[in-house]
Amino acid sequence: MSALAIILAAGKSTRMKSALPKVLHEVCGRPMIDYVIDAARAAGATRLVAVVGHRADLVQQSLSRHADIEFALQAEQKGTGHAVMMCREQLASHHGPVLILAGDTPLLKPESLKKLLTAQSEHAAAAIIGTAVTPANQGLGRIVRDAQGHFVKIVEEKDAAPEEKLIQEINTGCYAFDSQKLLGALDEIRPNNSQAEYYLTDCPKVLLNAGHPVLAMTAFDIVEALGVNTRVQLAEVTQSIQQSTLQRLMLSGVTIVDPALTHIDARAEIGTDTIIEPFTIIRGPVQIGGDCRIGPHVVLDGAVQIPAGSVVPPFTQRTA
Repeated sequence: MSALAIILAAGKSTRMKSALPKVLHEVCGRPMIDYVIDAARAAGATRLVAVVGHRADLVQQSLSRHADIEFALQAEQKGTGHAVMMCREQLASHHGPVLILAGDTPLLKPESLKKLLTAQSEHAAAAIIGTAVTPANQGLGRIVRDAQGHFVKIVEEKDAAPEEKLIQEINTGCYAFDSQKLLGALDEIRPNNSQAEYYLTDCPKVLLNAGHPVLAMTAFDIVEALGVNTRVQLAEVTQSIQQSTLQRLMLSGVTIVDPALTHIDARAEIGTDTIIEPFTIIRGPVQIGGDCRIGPHVVLDGAVQIPAGSVVPPFTQRTA
């Protein structure tokens, strides 16, 4: 059964200290939300809704490149539950699983999202909460379980009791819901918390109290689940994606003389036995054939095509 994915993208860039919406900050040449969209599609989502709010015009303009994105407007930010409430129309017209994801988590893996969707289907669950385990749990929602290990509730740190703050299993903010049961739960949640917000995290408890199956599943590692909130984290995520891109290319037969001094976009395609010299920057969907020598100090930007056997001299710049 096809899934609907709701991607939360209404927030500001407060801790980024930026006027640009957080989800539009670039990671390896692409807005970070693009990676979340890719992961949702790869996991099986055939319908995608972005909830926009702060500088909604900019986010919509950026995402207009994706023909399959719908939008829901959260004009006033009143919490994650409120954001999903803005998608009532899309939820009402969809009968099946719903992924809810944060737009600032560019390291999400499709395999992890598939685990949530598979578990939701196999258990006919009203909700599957994606969790991770970390001792660095500061600021994160904790997963409270009973003595038998069954899910009880999610508690936000600001509302957690001292013993709950010691819990190392945390909520990643990634969920798989049954669309119609989620709609009913959204009607029940109230802003009875220290933030006076509608917490999406209250929905699983509402569903559990109504007798529906709700599970918490450790489907994520902590690295992929954590969002980008500062420019320090933005740099760390960029480095992670860049490292995996370079490793993939080298393992496929590309020589990168000095990976620490080379930037290559994850969308680039490079043939075997091509040599990439230091200080080269390859941005966008560049296509380079095999047996080429690129650089040093070359910049290739956009849909540039380099035929097999080419030599691109030092300090060349090509844009398409």
